[in-house]
Amino acid sequence: MTSLSVSSKRPSGKPLLLIAGILCIATALRAPVTGVPPLIGMIREQLALNSTAAGMLITLPLLAFAVVSLFAAGLARRHGLERTLFAALLLIAGGIVVRTLGSAWSLYLGTAVIGSGIAIGNVLLPSLLKRDFPQRVAGLTSAYVLTMSVAAGVASAIAIPLAGLSDATWRFSTGCLLLIPAVGVLLWLPQLRNHTAPAASTAHAPHGGRLWRSPLAWQVTLYLGINSFVFYVGVSWLPAILREAGYTAERAGTLHGLLQLMSAVPALFLAPVVRRMKDQRAAAFASAAASFVALAGLIVAPGWATLWIVLLGLGTGGGIILGLAFVGLRASHAQQAAALSGMAQCVGYLFAATGPTLMGALHDALGGWGVALGVCAALCVAMAVTGLYAGRSIQIGQYRGSAPAVAAPSRR
Repeated sequence: MTSLSVSSKRPSGKPLLLIAGILCIATALRAPVTGVPPLIGMIREQLALNSTAAGMLITLPLLAFAVVSLFAAGLARRHGLERTLFAALLLIAGGIVVRTLGSAWSLYLGTAVIGSGIAIGNVLLPSLLKRDFPQRVAGLTSAYVLTMSVAAGVASAIAIPLAGLSDATWRFSTGCLLLIPAVGVLLWLPQLRNHTAPAASTAHAPHGGRLWRSPLAWQVTLYLGINSFVFYVGVSWLPAILREAGYTAERAGTLHGLLQLMSAVPALFLAPVVRRMKDQRAAAFASAAASFVALAGLIVAPGWATLWIVLLGLGTGGGIILGLAFVGLRASHAQQAAALSGMAQCVGYLFAATGPTLMGALHDALGGWGVALGVCAALCVAMAVTGLYAGRSIQIGQYRGSAPAVAAPSRR
């Protein structure tokens, strides 16, 4: 086994302060995006945007996640995890400021900058957990996903009330989100003293190319990507789906909030359950199965929408926790975790970015949501099968003597 380099060692400092900093970064990784959809009506009216242009406010961050994820691990190797995460917070803060300037160009530019900062944080937090808390990857992943989800729900809930407090309406509401990365910057400042020097053995990213040829890396990538596709389709179109099924706008909005709330619930119980398991195959399969049942239920019995949305939130929430945990659990060391996180989130979010547009096009072409929901349900079946591979207790480059319960490719 190769000895750990300087950049793989746990830095000195207070672990509680480090965890607080990690959770504060997590708070900034979804709220600046989820705080915008409730304000879309105001934004469209004031900037005279059509539906396609307004829809880009959801798609653009996902595209930024996909593109910038490719470079995040390289930035961390060059500048260190601590400084790169600090820069991510500054990008998010700067993007929020630009977004509130008031014009259409600043709205889109700021959204892209925010997405770039979030992408860096998305990629590097799993690597940081792998390096500093290798025995608590699942637990801390659940903690930061819970923090991220709760912050996202709160940002959505208070967006409209905040807009009513000022004549600046949506600009004031989205500007208030600057408080989140600002607090994160202050909490992260002490970590800059523990700056991790880039490891000489990884300065040229020797693991990145191998990952793209690793079946296990692709299994992790597909699991995370399919889950993200289904989740963002739900976030984008659930109110329209429910309205078409006969629900009022108010009820559809409430159930849309319930989806985000339930996606946070698995973070409360999944980590201890996973720790008691020999591997994560059963949990990965169950999360995908819950999403499948929910989507099928929305097709055949939309009157039971509350039940199906609870299941969809639990399934996709569990899927994101497991997908992010797989990055740390399947990687052999922190640098490989960063590279795997970049690969999984680049491909995963690029795939997810096609979801809202593709499903909307299917609806417009066929005049209903049944086929679109059926496509998502079929993807959940593929996700369940992929989870049986990605959930095996094995790491990239490692071979074990016993065969897995499900036949797997011989190359890892």
